[in-house]
Amino acid sequence: MLSCFSEKHSMWRRHSTGGGGANGYFILVLFHLAVHCLLITCSTACSNGNCQLLDSCASATDCGPSLYCGNCPELGKDQPFCIRGQAIEPTSIISGLPFNKYSWLVTHNAFSMVNAPLLTGPQRITFYNQEDTVTNQLRNGVRGLMLDMYDFENDIWLCHSFRGQCYNFTAFQPAINTLKEVEAFLSSNPTEIVTIIIEDYVHSPKGLTRVFADAGLGKYWFPVSKMPRKGDDWPTVNDMVKKNYRLLVFTSDSSKEAAEEIAYQWRYMVENEPGDPGVVPGSCSSRKESKALNSRSASLFLMNYFPTVAVQDGACKEHSTQFVDTVGACYKSAGNMMPNYVAVNFYMRSDGGGVFDVLDQMNGRTLCGCPTVTACQAGVHFGVCKNTTAATAAPTATNTAGMFSGSVQLTGHASAIHFSSTVYLFSLSSVMVLFLL
Repeated sequence: MLSCFSEKHSMWRRHSTGGGGANGYFILVLFHLAVHCLLITCSTACSNGNCQLLDSCASATDCGPSLYCGNCPELGKDQPFCIRGQAIEPTSIISGLPFNKYSWLVTHNAFSMVNAPLLTGPQRITFYNQEDTVTNQLRNGVRGLMLDMYDFENDIWLCHSFRGQCYNFTAFQPAINTLKEVEAFLSSNPTEIVTIIIEDYVHSPKGLTRVFADAGLGKYWFPVSKMPRKGDDWPTVNDMVKKNYRLLVFTSDSSKEAAEEIAYQWRYMVENEPGDPGVVPGSCSSRKESKALNSRSASLFLMNYFPTVAVQDGACKEHSTQFVDTVGACYKSAGNMMPNYVAVNFYMRSDGGGVFDVLDQMNGRTLCGCPTVTACQAGVHFGVCKNTTAATAAPTATNTAGMFSGSVQLTGHASAIHFSSTVYLFSLSSVMVLFLL
C-alpha cells in the first residue's frame, strides 16, 4: 500500500511543475490513486483462510471455515466476497428437546444437480435445483432431502419429470445410489437425524420397501407406528438417537402407509404451497393436500420456499431479506408455529448469511428465545441470551466435515460453480419448460 502511494506521488511531482494545470492534474491523480489503491487493498486485505463473512475475496482459499467466495449480481454485488456455506447444528447448542421444536434445512429436488452425469444416453431436458452432491449437502448441514421417485428400467429411479412418468431425458440415477449416500452419512455421524420426503410415483409392489432395504437404511428407520398422529410432540432428539430412529421417511402416496409402513406425509405435517405461491412476500397459504397451516392435528410444518422455475443466479436474492419476511408470514399463518423444515433451491446461494442465518434465527427464537441460536445457552432460563455479533461474523460451524470449497461467479445466464476443484457449467438457455416442480 505504501509503495502504491510512493509511486503515484512521484508521478505527481514530475507533472506538477508545469504551471497552472498542476492543480487539476493533482486532483485527477489523487482520484486515480484512491481507486487504484482501494482495489489493491480490497484484494489483499485478507487471504489464506483469514477472510470473514462479507469480506472481499479473490479465491476460494481466502475465506475462513464454513465460508466460500461468491457474489450476487442480482443485488448489484458483482465483486466476490465471503458467503456462508454451512449450517450450525442446533442440537449441538440446545439438545434434549422434542424433534418438532427444531428447524432444519431441506433441499428441494436434492438429486437434481447441474453437474449430474448422463446415465441414460440423451441430453437431459429438465430444471436443476442443486449444485452439489447429496453427500456434500448433508455435510454442510442439510437435514432433509426431497426426492422424486419413479418406476424406471425395472428399478426405482430419481427423475425430475412430469405426468407421473420417468423418461430417459428426465432421469438422473437409480434411487439406491442416493440412499446409499444417506446410509454412509448416518453411519459415520451417529448423532444426526435425516428426513426424506418422497414425491412418490412408484407403483411396483413393495418397490420403496425394497430400495430402502437394499440401501441398508432399515436399521435407522423411525417406525410409523410410533409417530405422533394428533399433533403431540415427537420424541426428543436424544431419545431418537439412543434408539437409532434417525431416518424419517414420508411419502405423498397415502396407500404406502398401510402397504409398506411408510408415513403418509400430510398425516404428520402441514405444508404451504410450493412454487411461486410460496415466495410471494407476506403470503403463506396451505397446500391443497395439506391440512390448514394452523391445524394442531399435525406437529411438523414444512415450509416451501422456492420459485416454480429454478434460476441459479436468482437464488442469492431469494435468500436475502425477503426470506426472513416469508418465514414471518408462515409463522403467523400457522398460528405462531415455527416451520420445522425449510425447503429451498441452490441452498448456498445468498448475499451473505443466507438460509443458514435464517435458520439460526428460527432456532434461536424457538429453542431459547434469542435472536439467533448462537446466543442460546444450555441450562439457563428461556430468553437469557449471550451477546453475539452474528450479523457481522460467520459463526463457527459445528459440522466441519463439509467438502464444499470454491467460488460462485455468475455471468449472464451461465454460471461456473467450483466444488472441490471441479467446474460445473449450466446454461438456462438450453432448458425446455416441460413441467413446474
